[in-house]
Amino acid sequence: MLRIALGMTFVLTAMLGGADVRAQDYPNRPIRVFVTSTAGGPLDVFTRLVTSKMSEEMRQPFVVEDRAGAGGDLAVLAVKEAPADGYTILFSIDTTFTVNPSLFDRIPFDPERDFVPISVLAKFGQVLGVPIDLPVKSLSDLKDLSLHKDFNYGSAGIGSPSHLSFSYLQAVTGLRATHVPYRGNPPTLLALSSGDIQAAMVISTSLLPFAKEGKVRMLAYSDLVRSDVIPDVPTVAEQGYKDFQAIFGYALLVARGTPQNVIDSLQSSANRALMSADVRDKLKSVDTIPIALPPAESVAWLRSQRKKWTSVVHKMNIHAE
Repeated sequence: MLRIALGMTFVLTAMLGGADVRAQDYPNRPIRVFVTSTAGGPLDVFTRLVTSKMSEEMRQPFVVEDRAGAGGDLAVLAVKEAPADGYTILFSIDTTFTVNPSLFDRIPFDPERDFVPISVLAKFGQVLGVPIDLPVKSLSDLKDLSLHKDFNYGSAGIGSPSHLSFSYLQAVTGLRATHVPYRGNPPTLLALSSGDIQAAMVISTSLLPFAKEGKVRMLAYSDLVRSDVIPDVPTVAEQGYKDFQAIFGYALLVARGTPQNVIDSLQSSANRALMSADVRDKLKSVDTIPIALPPAESVAWLRSQRKKWTSVVHKMNIHAE
């Protein structure tokens, strides 16, 4: 019996040692990257920018696969169901983990039990725009107009950053408007510039060309500090709504159970990618700010955002099928 026990101990030690060696050798084959958006969208572009740098450093291909649909759940499930070995990773907008739990009646994963946030890598805000011929020049003007005239606002879809930002603005200011969801930002921008809708909140670099053409006016920015891309546009907080902040993040996550040294390797590589001058320049050009939060701070970010958006979703009675 003693010989059997010693033999089993030896086998277990060899197995664990082998797993540790394999983890230490990470990565030794291509890494699959699932993205919770469509190809060519802002998150997809961000993911490819960062993973191309990570691929150079780690000397393995990062194979990006876009799995849009169900609010990002398709990509999340692909990572959840894969082995937790660091060879299948997730790039997601934070709303998949912060908004979906309250937006949908049921989601096929537990945001905290099933995943480990490696880093909230970057953040971005939204800018409030109106058609140039709408007789308003400030957020206060827009609110006053909304109390006396029915009008519509557009978004990139239910639960999108543009929808959430405007809903939060309504909750805080009392502004009245009817939601018109579109399939993405491009049709929203066209509807705004043509006057089919009277307001929208979108990322600044999408709206800026229309502003330069004299088709829209930008009234307010959603972060606590002004955007470097549109420094003349005041924040919502500056216009009388202290502490208003509607920002969103791009996060890198893995399935829970992934070895710690693999998590550390991915975090370090992603952080170094964000520190490279060309990546930072590109992100600045699309009004996205690298923040590279470590795992513990990323968990805190996601929990805080989940609490905020759950309150907004319930107050504004937002629901998705």
